[in-house]
Amino acid sequence: MSVEMVELSMNAPEPVRTAGILQQNRVFLDFFWDLAKPDQEVRLKAVEDLIQYLKTNNKADELDYTIKRLVDGLAHTREAARPGFSLALGQVLSTFEVISLQSILDRIKEKHNLQTVKKKLVRNAAFGNLFGVLALHQSSRLSKEPPVVLGCVQLLQSLSQHRQHLKDLPTKTMMDILNEISEEVFEEVLLSALQTDLASAFRTPEQLQLLLVALQRFPQTLKPKKLKKLLGSSTIINAENIPKLMEVLKMASRSVKKECVLPAVALDLLKLSLKEDSFQLFWNNAIINGMLKEPPGPAHYLSFRLLGSALPLLSVAQLKEVLSGEVMMQYGEHVVSAQKAERFKLAPEMDSYVSDFLAGCQDADRQLAGMVGFSSLINKGSPLMPPVWRGVQHLQPAALQHYVEWLKNMFLKPQLDKLLDCSTRKQKDNREGKEQRENSIFYLRKWIVSRLSSIIDNHQVKKQEDLVMDVARFVFFHAFFSAKKASASIPETKGKLSVPLDDKTRGVLVNHFFGLLLSMHHLPLTEDSDKGTAANQKRVQGVRADGTMWIYHLVQYAQVLLDQPEHAQCSQPFSPEQRKAWDGMLKMVANLKKEVKKGPAAGTSAFQQLFLLVAMHLFKAPEELLGITKDLQSCVDKAQEKKAKKKKKQATEQEEEPEWVEVLVDILLSLLSQPSRHIRHVCRTVFSSICPHVTAAALTAILDVLDPEKDDEEDSAVVVTDDNKTQKKNPNEEDDEEMEEDKSDGSDDDSDEEEDDEAMEEEEDDDDDEEEEEEEGELEEGEVDQKFRQELMKVLQQQNALATEEDGSSDEELDDDAMMALDKGLAALFSEQKKKNQAKKDERTKIQKEKTLVRDFKIKVLDLVEVFVARQAGSPLVLGLVEPLLTIIDRGMSSDSDQQEQEFLRRAADIFRNQLCRSKVYCRTVGDRQGELHDLLDKLMTKCQKLADSSVCLYYFSASLYVVKVLRGAPPAEAKEGQTADGAAANDLRFMGNLDVDRVSAIFRDALTSFMGRRKSPLTAQMFTDLFARFPGLCVQLLDQAVQHITSGVRVHQQGQACVLVLRAIQNKEVQQLLSGAPWTELCVKVSGQLAASLQQAGQAESKVVKEKVVRTLELCQFLAKHVHQQKLSVDLEPLQKVLQSLTSAIAFKKTGKLEDTYWAVMKHFGVMKPKVEKTKPDKEAEQQQVPKKKKGFLPETKKRKKRNQPILEPAAAAAAANNSTSRDKPGADKGQAKKKHDKKTKQKRPADGAAASQPNPAKKSKITQSESKTAKKKKPKQKKEGGGQM
Repeated sequence: MSVEMVELSMNAPEPVRTAGILQQNRVFLDFFWDLAKPDQEVRLKAVEDLIQYLKTNNKADELDYTIKRLVDGLAHTREAARPGFSLALGQVLSTFEVISLQSILDRIKEKHNLQTVKKKLVRNAAFGNLFGVLALHQSSRLSKEPPVVLGCVQLLQSLSQHRQHLKDLPTKTMMDILNEISEEVFEEVLLSALQTDLASAFRTPEQLQLLLVALQRFPQTLKPKKLKKLLGSSTIINAENIPKLMEVLKMASRSVKKECVLPAVALDLLKLSLKEDSFQLFWNNAIINGMLKEPPGPAHYLSFRLLGSALPLLSVAQLKEVLSGEVMMQYGEHVVSAQKAERFKLAPEMDSYVSDFLAGCQDADRQLAGMVGFSSLINKGSPLMPPVWRGVQHLQPAALQHYVEWLKNMFLKPQLDKLLDCSTRKQKDNREGKEQRENSIFYLRKWIVSRLSSIIDNHQVKKQEDLVMDVARFVFFHAFFSAKKASASIPETKGKLSVPLDDKTRGVLVNHFFGLLLSMHHLPLTEDSDKGTAANQKRVQGVRADGTMWIYHLVQYAQVLLDQPEHAQCSQPFSPEQRKAWDGMLKMVANLKKEVKKGPAAGTSAFQQLFLLVAMHLFKAPEELLGITKDLQSCVDKAQEKKAKKKKKQATEQEEEPEWVEVLVDILLSLLSQPSRHIRHVCRTVFSSICPHVTAAALTAILDVLDPEKDDEEDSAVVVTDDNKTQKKNPNEEDDEEMEEDKSDGSDDDSDEEEDDEAMEEEEDDDDDEEEEEEEGELEEGEVDQKFRQELMKVLQQQNALATEEDGSSDEELDDDAMMALDKGLAALFSEQKKKNQAKKDERTKIQKEKTLVRDFKIKVLDLVEVFVARQAGSPLVLGLVEPLLTIIDRGMSSDSDQQEQEFLRRAADIFRNQLCRSKVYCRTVGDRQGELHDLLDKLMTKCQKLADSSVCLYYFSASLYVVKVLRGAPPAEAKEGQTADGAAANDLRFMGNLDVDRVSAIFRDALTSFMGRRKSPLTAQMFTDLFARFPGLCVQLLDQAVQHITSGVRVHQQGQACVLVLRAIQNKEVQQLLSGAPWTELCVKVSGQLAASLQQAGQAESKVVKEKVVRTLELCQFLAKHVHQQKLSVDLEPLQKVLQSLTSAIAFKKTGKLEDTYWAVMKHFGVMKPKVEKTKPDKEAEQQQVPKKKKGFLPETKKRKKRNQPILEPAAAAAAANNSTSRDKPGADKGQAKKKHDKKTKQKRPADGAAASQPNPAKKSKITQSESKTAKKKKPKQKKEGGGQM
């Protein structure tokens, strides 16, 4: 208990407690302790238990004691305790209505009297009064006793003087009381008491809010006449009161500066202005001409928060006026200027305000006004709202439709003068007329296209199919076409562009269009059409309600545009050959649709998707995709011909030409080199549908791309090129994937990229200077280019500027013309050299970029491998993936690679281990490939033993186990029919299929010998444990050799691992079943002998490795002894028992530990129990006799100051003093005793050096050493030297 609580309890003497209360069990008294705990859950539980206890017992003395303790606890020094006692008191008063509220109020006033309490306890007493009133308010009985209401209000008024402690809590409590009482009680009891507070409403925000709350609750009492009598005016918001309201709002804004919230008084004033029909006056005069005239800070933030909070309260006209006014402009300037990291940002708060408004508003017109208002806030053309914004998902369908129309009209006819341009002062000064306007229009259009794309991409937005199609058609038309003449069948030709589209804008449109295609490919059905689907049915994506694909409708629209050149002109018109390819693609799609109608095929829809996507990409890159379209058409034709020939059984003529699958795989690889996620997804789908037809040559083409050894070859399978010619990426050169990533990141804003032109230019200039300096430094530090040196010598010789020994000439003799010529020559030479260096740098960058593109392409190609392994795990072709994937993993593990390389390696390893080796489906038709697979197994295990890295070795070993699984196959189902369950299980264990047991056993036996015989082997025991668990038949073949290695292992560690392998093997029930009978008994005899020999070799088990080996050996002994005794096998364990009994002399056993516990667990099976150690209690009397009692009033030896400056005594006296001091001083402690007397005072202040020497109590050692180390740091060098002999 703190001093303040002691003093507080001393001030008010407690009445004498009855003996009954003091003799209660601790349950009742613990409630009050729990009420003061810092944990809120504990306090709430204590309140519930206290009420339940008082209800159950119903004793008057306990209730009186409870009231007294709770009233005392209201002024608890611990802040968390006061709410607990207040809540408990309120609940007690609510439960036991027999207690008078007036008596409790009197008790509170008496106990926490601010006039009589000590000065340092005034704060606690003030809180005691406040929480007492809160307890009375929480009892829900306050309105029934008007005198108590008056008393509470008067007490709160007196507490308002202690604002430094309570802040505005008393006024807020008064508001809560006003919200509870009736108008009659307010008029009769409180009005006179609150007369002063209500009359001085314009002094503080709290008093003004008290008046506003009273106006809301009691409008009949506070009529205009009454208000005129109180305030001098019949309304609160009028021209006379505006200056007063401004001052109150400024005070309120400063009071919540740290909390970053909107003061309640501001929102109440806004609501009152709407009620009094004076919103225009309040907003223009108090906010715009008042708060916004203040310097940027709390007053501005209050205005912005008030704007956000006012959105749900305003009408459409008021919304339009407010969102196009000065407050909105100032908010935009704040957003622009607050881009730096250290500045306060209010934009997240405004986003939540707008989102809440849109979510709660059902009026489409008001939603549209809000969206248009915030979309009109721009900086250099780009709106400040992010293009990807979740608030759009709350729009009603009508509001969304009108908003999209507004965006399209703004794209066609950018009206920058109707938008709010929030540029900084520096940006306004740097405007350059026409060029600036063109940039602003570009950024505005770029943002509009991003916003339209994000609306389609967001699945939470409630949109109709017509709206999706309308947006897609709009973006497609303006990306690739321009209107020549209006047509009724093409609505997009009716909209005329006020400013023509430039190439940069078209590039943005093209990228966003293909991003839209991907979004529409993943677009689920609308809610109306989705209601008919069953709950467990897979949801269809990428199609409309009628079942046709979105992209098919867009291709049809493109066909309409191409067929009407008089209305729409293509920006890059098709050549006759390209138009023929386009028509051919449409014809193929039509044929495929006819096939679907006849009967649905597996890959028909995927092929349609591929044809349509390639057709759309003809608009983007016609030259690149022209050849692909021809190959695709011939591919499908050949596939259909082959199907027809299969039916007629005629397949002879086409053998010379490549298979259609091989051509199609090459096409898919070519398409994967395109930077588009949509193409990647479609290629994956198409390949999934043709997996059953894939040939070995087609699979080889895929693996050649992934082969690391062919990376440096010029004749690589696929060449990935990059069209970018410049270092900096222009917006129209962004690929689809980057555009999609931009769409998924809602925090990126175009305005952020264009923050400040001048600052950016300065930074770029600085960067250029730094680069030049770095290049110059490289030239200076690196090897001198001999050609450049010769050129430099020539220039100097031509101008006679090179000094020679004969004529002693120097550059000082050159005249001005010669000097100018020399400067020109040197400038041209160095400029040429700089270009060469830059060319080398560009070449390095290009090579690095190509490597990145190739690696990205290979990651995409891994998609095809993953699909093939998943869909065709039972195909013999899968076996051809083992070595290529292992080569990728081996090369990737051995090279220091970047993050992209690591991602490629991770995916390859995941496909190999999780989808290939661990798949339950595998090739069961080995056929004539038995020899080939055995050679592969031999090759894998040979490579496995030669590796240096154990992690790579694990993959090779997993591949070996996979090959063994394939060779063994599954037992035939027909053999199981005529057998019992046990017989069938036994036959399954002995079944080895096509596996050559002798050859495979020899391969793994060599590997086991290598593991046990080499000091550093990449193999691990876990690998062989997996082998034994998965293939018990092979385990039986290798078990004898593993038993031999228990003693013959090259190192102690290998011997321990041999014990682990044998233990795991003989624990396997399948192995026990295979070796049942005499072989099992013979194996147990061998293991017993090896264990005995191994334990005899143990010797002194001091090292950790030896102890670990002994533990492994003992674990094997434990299982063997237990098994032999349980099965009653005829195995002689006496030699092993003798060795075990002698083991205690070789190994020093501790009381506990794994080694000791395992040993005694083994001996338990031989009937030897662990001896029990009797615990002897220490003799306290003997200890007390040994430890001398301390004399009271004397310092202990460790605290005594050492007498280092004793005077030189006579020989006899010196001997006596030495005898007395030997018990506590070390040798050499008397150094430096012959010192001058004037040093005595300073030496007395030094710590005793002999303190560490005499330590009768070891527990004080750490404290003494710490104090000595601290004081030693403060000593002077001289002092350290003096005390050196005593440390």
